[in-house]
Amino acid sequence: MYKIAILGCENSHADAFVDYALNSGKISDVEIVGVYSDEESANERLREKFGVYTAKSYDEFVGKIDGLMITARHGDNHYKYAKPYIESGIPMFIDKPICIDEKEAVTFMKDLKEHNVRVTGGSCCVYDSLVQHLKSAIECGRYGKAFGGFLRAPLGSNEKYGGFFFYSQHLVQVMCEIFGYYPESVKMYEKGDVLTYVARYKDYDIVGEFVEGNYTYYASVSLEKDVLGDTYPIDASCFAIEFEHFYKLLKGEEQRQSYEEFIAPIAILNAMKRSLESGNEEKINKIEEI
Repeated sequence: MYKIAILGCENSHADAFVDYALNSGKISDVEIVGVYSDEESANERLREKFGVYTAKSYDEFVGKIDGLMITARHGDNHYKYAKPYIESGIPMFIDKPICIDEKEAVTFMKDLKEHNVRVTGGSCCVYDSLVQHLKSAIECGRYGKAFGGFLRAPLGSNEKYGGFFFYSQHLVQVMCEIFGYYPESVKMYEKGDVLTYVARYKDYDIVGEFVEGNYTYYASVSLEKDVLGDTYPIDASCFAIEFEHFYKLLKGEEQRQSYEEFIAPIAILNAMKRSLESGNEEKINKIEEI
């Protein structure tokens, strides 16, 4: 039996993971030994809904679990919650945003690497079938070379859980999944409730829109022989896939991406924030230079 804990249970992600582990009927060898949130209302919700144990502190499960899921709404809590458990080497799921500060993200990455902690997480959007189809369309070469693309996702700039960083990794990580994790620079434009950006890759540019308060997700690619794109949902199936990837780590499988790719969206998000503040096109810092 694999024993896991979930830390930072303020949002629906934690509910979805607990529900999947307990009620999907697809996993019989995972035990949720407890959850923790620094918001008592979240603890109460999960106690009443699922009957799970709620811890008094986020380090209460050290030495007692085989895997850790961190779903705190504020990215500033993710490394803090993970740190007491890293030396044990247990696999981890880290929700979006992985961090907020890019220097902390690199420190986090190095800590995970040093202790061979296999990790998964970030945005569930990357597992959507459309996103994977667009990624494959570029990789297979069937439609000729890529000319660029357009993306759209929600923004939560007024959220108390990190403002701009709260929702924005969804869009940025989808861009990374389809077009690559290392664009060179980005320029942001703000008009009312819409933030538009241009991300410059070596061979093409990507345009994206963050829209305040509107939960439409869209992705497209412009290719030499065709243009492909559509809206896509975030639903229970995305969370199920996220849990399955974490479950694979529990069973000893390798993580799906490198540590550098795992934190790369945070460098992009910080460049976007700098561009918003400066009004200039901003270089995206290379992971090895942060």
